[in-house]
Amino acid sequence: MGDPPLMHHRTPAEDRAHWERTADALLLAVRPYATEGHGLVHLPGTPSHNGVLSDGLEGFARTFLAAAFRLAGAAGADPHDLAGWYAAGLAAGTDPRHPDRWPSFTECNQAKVEAASIALALHETRPWIWDRLDPAVRQRVLDWFAPMVATLMPGNNWIWFQGVTEAFARTAGGAWQQQDLDRTIALTDGWYAGDGWYSDGLTGAGHRNFDHYNGWAMHLYPLWFCRILGDAAPAGLLDRYRDRLRRFLEDQRVLVGANGSPLIQGRSLTYRHAALASVWTGALFDATPLAPGETRALATRVHDHFHGHGAVDAQGLLTLGWHRPFRGILQSYSGPASPYWASKGFIGLALPPDHPVWTEPAAPLAVERADVVRALTAPGWLVSTTAADGVVRVVNHGGDHADPGRPHADDPSYARFAYSTHTAPETPGDPTVPGGSADADPVDNAVVLLDAEGRASHRRPATRISLDGATAVSRSRAHWLPDATWDVFGGPDAPYTLGPWITVGSALRGSVEVRAVRVDGDRGDGHVLRIGGWALAVDTLPPDGSGARVAGSDGLVSLVTGVRGLPRTGVVPGHDSNALGPLSATPVVQSAGPVAHGTLHVALVHLGAADPATLPGVTARTEGTTLAADVTWADGTRDTIRLPAPDPDAHDPWKDQPRA
Repeated sequence: MGDPPLMHHRTPAEDRAHWERTADALLLAVRPYATEGHGLVHLPGTPSHNGVLSDGLEGFARTFLAAAFRLAGAAGADPHDLAGWYAAGLAAGTDPRHPDRWPSFTECNQAKVEAASIALALHETRPWIWDRLDPAVRQRVLDWFAPMVATLMPGNNWIWFQGVTEAFARTAGGAWQQQDLDRTIALTDGWYAGDGWYSDGLTGAGHRNFDHYNGWAMHLYPLWFCRILGDAAPAGLLDRYRDRLRRFLEDQRVLVGANGSPLIQGRSLTYRHAALASVWTGALFDATPLAPGETRALATRVHDHFHGHGAVDAQGLLTLGWHRPFRGILQSYSGPASPYWASKGFIGLALPPDHPVWTEPAAPLAVERADVVRALTAPGWLVSTTAADGVVRVVNHGGDHADPGRPHADDPSYARFAYSTHTAPETPGDPTVPGGSADADPVDNAVVLLDAEGRASHRRPATRISLDGATAVSRSRAHWLPDATWDVFGGPDAPYTLGPWITVGSALRGSVEVRAVRVDGDRGDGHVLRIGGWALAVDTLPPDGSGARVAGSDGLVSLVTGVRGLPRTGVVPGHDSNALGPLSATPVVQSAGPVAHGTLHVALVHLGAADPATLPGVTARTEGTTLAADVTWADGTRDTIRLPAPDPDAHDPWKDQPRA
């Protein structure tokens, strides 16, 4: 369950000083790794696939963002000469003859990402940096930005790197194009999925890309775009974005555990504190339902969580990982400076010391005040929080970041049935190395069929069938791939072996998910059905005969109970495959033999501070061709999970895909 939060021992003023000390320490720690002119910051570690020069620019731009928030909130007070240090880097980086020169956009696409951080930082520090730059340097900065104009950006959050950069250029006398700004606004509206949620672009023309980018990109940049443009922003745009963020924060406030951990789901998790971008942005733009004391409490709890669990190494540098250094959660674009997008988590320092978030008493987090059961319609998630242990659980029947018309290997960060604030998915291998990210055997929070060789099927893509109250249902086609290397963006078409349909339904309350499964199809008979529970970091691996129960090193218990058609139990060990510890274990249950098609199988999946005091009752019945599981919870509440049979006449989108 993690260490007790530290924030209760500090006054509001001490909280701000605590944040300022952290920001200063992080910024000063990178200076020894900067080039002589400060234009590049070459942090130690394995380079990203973008190369060393790009990584050096990333080190400058992302730390500059934190420096900007620090300067802005201090009204330019600058004991560490942040303004002078970064002004020197701007002069060197934009000089094509200087050894520290930045790569152009044509040399390095990633430079467009970093341009937005530089533009945003320049806007926030205009009086202390931009306005004091030599005119020739200002022109070189604008010249470096200029090739962004009329560039066709990728169809995801990258459009906002163009939008923010051109917005700043417009206010500073640089190049910009109305068509680019209009396209950015229009695409963003098309990606809005409702209830405050954006899909980070469309996959297969569908809203399927739900992760932390919703907050640290899709809400942050639109509001800053309006802030930079000021009166030149389109009429009503600021209010539209503020309303959407306010609604999103109603959900995000319940997606942070009492331990201070954000939900461990999706890509780019090594940005860590960036999950606070939307929380602080809500306060800055008066676009939040959170009281000021809750905003600071939530943010400080997250801050303390990471800094209390090894996110910073002995040299004071943010590491590539979640807690400890761990490459299993990275992407190929992750380089040594990538974690410094954590700078977005320091937006709160841009608020002056007398702002209510820095003066009002801290308030309890939403997860501490009451148990919550909620359906999040846009991402297709069921949420259950429990005040007793502070755990947030999300059951995933929505976005899997996959093209619905193509088979994929399962990306552990998107394809699992459940995620939480206290557990991490099993992520074997190193995704930054070609062929190093194979999820050949999905186990934790997976519903799979095992073939004759014991290989587990994959889930992506999955189709949501229903989401209603505390229940949700989705369906996928079991498939096996000779190369199970996963790619967060889908990857090329891959040969596969096609199997039966797997329909899975969930009912979620408290610490327990009722997970009901049916298998249908006339291909691949003889498969064994296996259901995995939550993976926990452990001090020692459970002994044989432990059943389907794991006690984690943090005191949590992961338990799977087969209540219908799943009599066999076991625990699957993990070695250096979990972000929360070097040893991990996942409880599983499975059928005694080949799974019977068209019948109901049910498991109870628990994650909590102790074994469940009571388990819900489940009875099975049929409604025509639909299998129904009636669930009765301990308090008498009832839910019904309905698993319809697949339509035998439905179009098979995979029929023309390559087969193994």
